[in-house]
Amino acid sequence: MSESHLDDEMLIRRAQGGDRSSFDALIAKHSVRAYQYAFRLTRNAEEASDVVAEGFVRVYNAIQNFKGQSAFTTWLYRIMTNCFLDIRKKEKSRQAISIESALVTSEGDVELQIEDDSASPHDITERGEREVRFEVAVGKLPEYQRAMIVMYHAESMSYEEIAASLDLPIGTVKSRLNRARLTLRDLLQKDAELFQI
Repeated sequence: MSESHLDDEMLIRRAQGGDRSSFDALIAKHSVRAYQYAFRLTRNAEEASDVVAEGFVRVYNAIQNFKGQSAFTTWLYRIMTNCFLDIRKKEKSRQAISIESALVTSEGDVELQIEDDSASPHDITERGEREVRFEVAVGKLPEYQRAMIVMYHAESMSYEEIAASLDLPIGTVKSRLNRARLTLRDLLQKDAELFQI
């Protein structure tokens, strides 16, 4: 058993006993990795922060239920993934406002100003055309496939760890990950020269 795993175990046990400083230490230890994972899923700093904040609230509320049958990080990934999926469901149910809309006031119509917070052309060029197109393609994947691609390729998690995080059989993880890769390949086909497909 690694020292890191033992540290988690000790911090969790103390946190379950009501020691707030141990819970804070556990969060501090895993917050950077949790944020990186959330950012890879959302590709948006603000939304990633929301996922992490909501995730750690859920961890705090459920820490008593953690039995240690898997690594803490596996449990944390499951919670972060669920938070991401829940936020996406809420977004889909919200009513969209048209950019073309106008607000009617007593002084007349006022066009709504929507701030464009997308990256500048200079930033996009710096990051590289391939990375941008790949991220766009990953963004088009269904949320579960996107989570698996990020877990396996960006977070270097094993099939077993992904299966534990998403509470799925390993065979299901392998087949869904394979389907996600095939879908990505299809999405990137128009850029075949760029990706050497």
